[in-house]
Amino acid sequence: MVDWIAQNWIEITGAVTALLYMYFSIREKFWLWPVGFVTSAFYLVVFYQSQLYADMSLQIYYLLISIYGWFHWAGNSKSVKSGETNLPTISLSYRVLINYLLLTLILTVVIYFVLKQLPQYLNLLPSSLPFGDAFTTAGSIVATWMLARKILENWLLWIFVDLFAMAMYISKELYITAALFMIYTLMAITGYIKWKQNMCCSK
Repeated sequence: MVDWIAQNWIEITGAVTALLYMYFSIREKFWLWPVGFVTSAFYLVVFYQSQLYADMSLQIYYLLISIYGWFHWAGNSKSVKSGETNLPTISLSYRVLINYLLLTLILTVVIYFVLKQLPQYLNLLPSSLPFGDAFTTAGSIVATWMLARKILENWLLWIFVDLFAMAMYISKELYITAALFMIYTLMAITGYIKWKQNMCCSK
């Protein structure tokens, strides 16, 4: 057991901080962003070791969006100590939501072709799951931007991305991360319900 923990401590630590990140997200606390920054740093290493290059690159995007999210949410803070924010939750019209979904599809196609071509030019092993890697990366990019803008429907996109990612990580034998994404799926459902309730109460 000790040997297993020693071999997987980066993934374990990333999973623990990721759960804390989700907790703060659901509670609408801006502390989610610095915690998310730390989580991304750990998973940058995990995905590089697993040859999931799009997911690895996604962590760089997460590092940057965490900085943006921190300033955007904290700039509308009620209390720095409590981590609360005055930033209102936005709900999208169907037309705008469809545009976000189309953006996800376009990004998936672009990332897929990059994953098929780029590794050979960088002397890297080919991406082992290029389509799955591309979809989860594209969906995560869009969903995280929606979260940073405090858009309610970010949770709906996360539900689909997390379920897909869970199956992908099981196939890669990343069981800790797969279990994490199962929990993510349940927490995304909870997040959607809670944010929607809070929207109704604030009206």
